[in-house]
Amino acid sequence: MKELIIKILKEEAFCNSDKTKCKKMKKLYFTTLSVLIIIMSVLNIAIPDSVSIFNDQTVKESFADYPYITASTTNGQTITASLFGVIPIKKVNLETYPRLKLCPGGNAFGIKFFTDGVLVIGLSDVKNTQGNISPSKAAGIEVGDIIKEYNGNKIENAEMLIKAIEASNGETINFSISRNGESITLKITPVLSLETNTYKAGLWVRDSTAGIGTVTFIDKETNIFAGLGHGICDVDTGVLMPLGKAAVVDVDITGISKGVVNNPGELKGSFSNIREGFLTANTDVGVFGLFDSQPEQLHEAIPIALKNEIKTGKAYIYCTLDGNNVDKFEIEILKLNKNKQDSKNMLIKVTDERLLAATGGIVQGMSGSPIVQDGKLIGAVTHVLINDPTKGYAIFIENMINELWEN
Repeated sequence: MKELIIKILKEEAFCNSDKTKCKKMKKLYFTTLSVLIIIMSVLNIAIPDSVSIFNDQTVKESFADYPYITASTTNGQTITASLFGVIPIKKVNLETYPRLKLCPGGNAFGIKFFTDGVLVIGLSDVKNTQGNISPSKAAGIEVGDIIKEYNGNKIENAEMLIKAIEASNGETINFSISRNGESITLKITPVLSLETNTYKAGLWVRDSTAGIGTVTFIDKETNIFAGLGHGICDVDTGVLMPLGKAAVVDVDITGISKGVVNNPGELKGSFSNIREGFLTANTDVGVFGLFDSQPEQLHEAIPIALKNEIKTGKAYIYCTLDGNNVDKFEIEILKLNKNKQDSKNMLIKVTDERLLAATGGIVQGMSGSPIVQDGKLIGAVTHVLINDPTKGYAIFIENMINELWEN
């Protein structure tokens, strides 16, 4: 292609002396230009928006799969990807990582989660002398809001909020609210309920949750761990629950509800009353925390693999299906999406007959199960496909590590 373009440009310089030749060359020129535009469009889609390398690698190594692309960087954070080193295709973000070694998890763990403030999960009417009205709706409260304070007092739990409303005697209360990351203040005037003879605001709130997840990795030196591969969200609103405090406890897997089409299964277990650690962050790409001591079953640390190294094909997941014993099962990586920065970077399929017989595929509680390919930690299981429990999504390990560093 490069040689053809050069030839056309050279021939075009002489076309003024030969009109027939000039006409043919212009036709070839525009045909080639059209083909080139199509090629550039295809490459623009194919080349990822960001590439990742270890800090002892060169930028060129990150574009090994694109032989006609030349990559150059001037500021160490952005790469210019060019066709033949001449035609710029796109700007690409560059991420660099140290060569980390982490212990893959697979251990099931229990979470007792308490929110920072209370999460609004519903609004309702209050029957009073003026009819059915909703003071919260009238004040502008929305489902998904996080109520942090009332009249300058930090809200510790739902009970505290209810008592404050009941004790208001109908006087206006100033609420400090977090909505989509922004802080706002709203004024609510509770009304006297004819049904309970107490003051109500027409609010349904949640302040805690609990569940089972799987550890993705543990740093042997610090006992820092990551799990789930996605955030802990409210079941009614889908809102990422704000972390107040959360205890991590040991869990004993006692049973499995197998997944079937349109009905995802789940791991069932009993929680220990002894704290094993705590969470420090709840994010869209996983939870992070600190173990009080290293788990009894701790795998040897293995290198991480960046997304440029991951390929479709065979891999393995580690998870717990019985008691607290971690086992290894075969899966297949069907598809990679290297542009996504969320928790759905890989489409995977369970191929291990033992796992299929036990669970039907991917079930709730397996989120966070580490994925290992060619002896390297590459990511974690995050979601199951409702219409096919043998398939699901997984996250790149580097996305979790990025979030861990930010928190």
